[in-house]
Amino acid sequence: MKRGIGSEENRVPELAIPVETVCFIVMKAREFDAKEAVTEPDPGSNPTDDHDVAVLQDHDDDPVQEELSSLISDLSVDEQIDLVTLMWLGRDDYRATEWPIVRKQAADAHNDHTVEYLCGNPLLSDHLLAGLDVLGLSCADYEGKHL
Repeated sequence: MKRGIGSEENRVPELAIPVETVCFIVMKAREFDAKEAVTEPDPGSNPTDDHDVAVLQDHDDDPVQEELSSLISDLSVDEQIDLVTLMWLGRDDYRATEWPIVRKQAADAHNDHTVEYLCGNPLLSDHLLAGLDVLGLSCADYEGKHL
């Protein structure tokens, strides 16, 4: 654990996953979440004639989804567990001091479907950001440099 200022409540757990990686996943998840349902699966026209609106639709071969899935699947098991733990911290009423308990639950639940589980959550980016916030961490600096 990193040293906190004063009490146990202020201690930030040492994450297996770098905060910058979480922030990159948040950015990719936002791109993916912004997609709309496909209204015309095969329009048969030129993308420039359609003003490239297909890029905003959620196609099966979506490169953003593929990049997000690949990024998560390339993480170590510990990094995947931390990512799930952050998501759970962000979607529920947990405190930072409960990190070890929530992480143990995430470790016990870990399986080969972590990528699908995380990518299937439509609020993944919001939950990850809220989880970081619970720990007193933020993506503000990362986003400022990469947006």
